[in-house]
Amino acid sequence: MVDFTKRENRVAATEHIQSAPQPIQTATYDQGLRSYMLRVYNTMATGLGLTGLIAYATYASGLYIQLRMAMIPLMIAEVVLVIYLSARINRVSEGAARAMFFTYSALNGLTFSVLFAAYTSQSIATVFFITAAMFGSMSLWGYVTKRDLTGMGQFMMMGLFGIIIASLVNLFLHSPGIYFATSILSVVIFTGLTAYDTQKIRNTYYQVGQADLGKAAIMGALALYLDFINLMITMLRFFGDRR
Repeated sequence: MVDFTKRENRVAATEHIQSAPQPIQTATYDQGLRSYMLRVYNTMATGLGLTGLIAYATYASGLYIQLRMAMIPLMIAEVVLVIYLSARINRVSEGAARAMFFTYSALNGLTFSVLFAAYTSQSIATVFFITAAMFGSMSLWGYVTKRDLTGMGQFMMMGLFGIIIASLVNLFLHSPGIYFATSILSVVIFTGLTAYDTQKIRNTYYQVGQADLGKAAIMGALALYLDFINLMITMLRFFGDRR
């Protein structure tokens, strides 16, 4: 259920990272681009850190037991928050957008506390570093490649919709085959989306005005954050040691 809602969140955040044609590089623009991308990654990393801290604290304190009945409302709140932020990003202030992103990260921490109850802390840490290596390499490739990844990204998004539908059906069928197939495809899709989103975020720098770069960085951080956590949840299926 947790990974299903995170995939829905990823779809909700998709269309608000603008595509742009490949720009002509200059030294001045490169410096600005590096600063912009650093802002994106720092925001994403802060969100991940907040999620991890709250998830572990919720588990360690035993609060996750009291929250079990509230998990579905919390997941619904997450989806609503991402949809609202994505739809209103052009109308809210940068500060409000950042507050919504970190609120979403905190909500994820509450729902992710069940992962610490299901998997050993050591295996979660191991999977985190595996995911970070995969994410980092694909994001780097998406940033430096001269190949247009639009076609690949659109194909990956179609695959994501397919996985969501298959996962929804499997809530009723409980088929191990469908579960395994969607897990394999999720790894492929979210590694591909990491590269695709990174390229879109890079190109967005040249498309939006300076006044909107702050909000663009937040939406870029949200997309990469969702790529990372979806990839990590899927990797836990393969490498996580259950308690």
